[in-house]
Amino acid sequence: MCSVPVNIGNNAIRKRIFIGLLTISFFLLGGIFLLAWWVVSRRGILINKIVLTVVTAGVISILILLGIGVLALVWSLWRTKTVQPLQNLMAGATDFLFPIALAVGRWVGLDEERIKNSFIQVSNQLVKTRVYGHNIKRVMILAPHCLQWKYCPHKITIDVNNCRDCGRCPVADLLRIAARHQAELLVVTGGTFARKVIREKRPEAIVAIACERDLTSGIQDISGLPVIGVVNERPEGPCCNTRVNLHKVEEAIQYFQKGGMT
Repeated sequence: MCSVPVNIGNNAIRKRIFIGLLTISFFLLGGIFLLAWWVVSRRGILINKIVLTVVTAGVISILILLGIGVLALVWSLWRTKTVQPLQNLMAGATDFLFPIALAVGRWVGLDEERIKNSFIQVSNQLVKTRVYGHNIKRVMILAPHCLQWKYCPHKITIDVNNCRDCGRCPVADLLRIAARHQAELLVVTGGTFARKVIREKRPEAIVAIACERDLTSGIQDISGLPVIGVVNERPEGPCCNTRVNLHKVEEAIQYFQKGGMT
């Protein structure tokens, strides 16, 4: 049976949630280091001072790189422009601080899905700044099998063209969008299968449809490919007859194929 409806609309979630938590995580990390440094520095043993100096230099270097990454991320989102030389640094800072940001968010009472939704919006914005001006033709739409009507007897994870266009789910609509833009639609059963088809098909860009949890892990797992995530809608609960905003899917494809112009 389907469970309690779950709907967290993209419009209700602000990018600033994730950026704020990321910034707090950076300063929290720095504060923990300063506290540890103060405790260790109270001891007068020479070897302690030598080790402390080496560790301090290393940690300060890491904090400086993380700080530059976070600042570049904020600037890129604010100006809607890429910082080409610092892309890897921004991604590294985000990946390193994300678990801390998630923990801080839980501690202050923020819902985990809201935090992850905010992360997805930030990631989408950064992808759009990176691919601006570059026309990408081979776009893959990666959809979860929970979009299919739960009583449907046709195996669309084997071949999506097995869909009979009965109108009970959005799969047929996604097929029409894919055909209209010469994109490829694949329906997958999980992250392992998704990674497998990406390796086999080698798309230039991906429009991924999933819940916050799966999108977050998928975006972090896939490196070297631009991914725009579209959070699904769960009117009947998780993994059961889910829906998707078709306009957002088509808009993402057009963004890739028209070089950033929608």
